[in-house]
Amino acid sequence: MSNRTAITAREDSSAVDVGNDAGTDPSPPELNDENPLSEAESADEADLVDAEQAPAERGARFSWTRILACVVLPTAVLALALGDAYLKWLDGSARASRTAAEQAVKVATESTIAILSYRPDNVERGLKGAADRLTGGFRQQYTQLVSDVVAPGAKQQHISAVATVPAAASVSATENHAVVLVYIDQTTTIGSDAPTQTTSSVRVTLERVHGRWLISQFDPV
Repeated sequence: MSNRTAITAREDSSAVDVGNDAGTDPSPPELNDENPLSEAESADEADLVDAEQAPAERGARFSWTRILACVVLPTAVLALALGDAYLKWLDGSARASRTAAEQAVKVATESTIAILSYRPDNVERGLKGAADRLTGGFRQQYTQLVSDVVAPGAKQQHISAVATVPAAASVSATENHAVVLVYIDQTTTIGSDAPTQTTSSVRVTLERVHGRWLISQFDPV
């Protein structure tokens, strides 16, 4: 009787232990990639990160838009305007230089002919009138040469001279200063002798004085 009681007690104890082992496992369930809870938490974390980054991205886009609108675009427009103004200035300056060169060449040609051409009967009047085409020290030198040498010699020896300019070219020209290279053919007749011809070239410097181009230097080259 005592043996059966002991066996029964041991069986009951074993059953209790087995029940405890099966029903009271303290370890929590393991999470893996297939666990729905893990996927949900990952999605929530991604949404949170996106929500945190979105304002920064919008701010960056907004900042670049303002920079483009307030800085880059006005600067580009200003650069285009300045470039256009500079090109217009260059074009205007080039036109002014061409105009000055054309005027200087014309004046140099006409003035050279005037100061080198004369006849015995009008030498003083003609050459002194030509002196109005000159300026500065060159005008004084020319006037003195006409009075002291050219006019007396032309009257005494019946000398006449005719100058022509077959070619003239601008060397440089600005609004108030120009240099012209002039090629001269001059025919001189003394009394009843046969005419003689001479060819020369002169570097003519001109200055604009009160709106007129006047010769300031006359240098043979």
